[in-house]
Amino acid sequence: MSILGLLQAAAMVTVVFSVFTAFNLPQHFIELFAHFRLQYFIGSVLLFLAFALQQRYAYAGALLLTALLNGFLLVDWYLPAKTGAGGPDELRIFHANVLSSNKQHQRLIDLVAAEDPDMVFLQEITDDWLIGLRPMLRDYPFVYTASRLGNFGIAVYSRVPFSSVSHVESPPFEYPTIIATVSIGNRDLTLISSHPTIPLGKTSYLARNQQLDSLGDLLQATERPVVLLGDFNATLWDPHLKKLAHSAGLANARKGFGMLPTWPTYLPIAMIPIDHVLVSEGISVTSLKTGKNIGSDHLPLIATVSL
Repeated sequence: MSILGLLQAAAMVTVVFSVFTAFNLPQHFIELFAHFRLQYFIGSVLLFLAFALQQRYAYAGALLLTALLNGFLLVDWYLPAKTGAGGPDELRIFHANVLSSNKQHQRLIDLVAAEDPDMVFLQEITDDWLIGLRPMLRDYPFVYTASRLGNFGIAVYSRVPFSSVSHVESPPFEYPTIIATVSIGNRDLTLISSHPTIPLGKTSYLARNQQLDSLGDLLQATERPVVLLGDFNATLWDPHLKKLAHSAGLANARKGFGMLPTWPTYLPIAMIPIDHVLVSEGISVTSLKTGKNIGSDHLPLIATVSL
């Protein structure tokens, strides 16, 4: 196939995938391709320039419209969030999927020390990770863990005392979801950390959705203010994550801070935002960023919230 033929094929794929995934259809196959909105935008812009230079205006016009569509779906995340100024009481939160097979415990310890968060939420925690993270106990004496042999163990390390902390076994696979309440200033703040399965096959897709639905039920029974965070294996455009946020009255902390892709670190060109921090009304997000690579396939997310 000629270079022009390859460009034409790439243009057709970019246009078709951009349009079909823009409708937020809760269908497994379509959702698998809905995660790459940033890649579709960059691709449509580059292809538009290529066809415009060749004066192939039909392709250029279609790609320009596609770039505008993708840009429209992206730009809102870069516009300032419409939130209040926030209160004087701040909490710095560190979230990371550490990758259960990752042995580079010290890289995480060093990054936590550099970022100096108040609370550290970790996912894919195993007993080996708990041993490797013992040095963190000096600075984070309040700890709750629900480790697992596979990829769905979870833990929280805090320098702030817990008012209460526990976990529930989330359906359908009974993966642990941590519920921790701390006192910030004179207010209680509840933080919930969960990690649904990756939705590759139809069974795991339905299982991920069921766990997200169960989080919605849990949030309905949780007093505000509340923070929900974790590797949800869903991007900003996933209809099930959007449904959860809407039904629970939560806002994604990325608003105003951009895409901040977190996975997969081993393929930077394809990275997508599947780790999230969501906050209820009355909580302002004053900063959000990704952290340095800790040897995991995910980058950490570091948020500062104020009440």
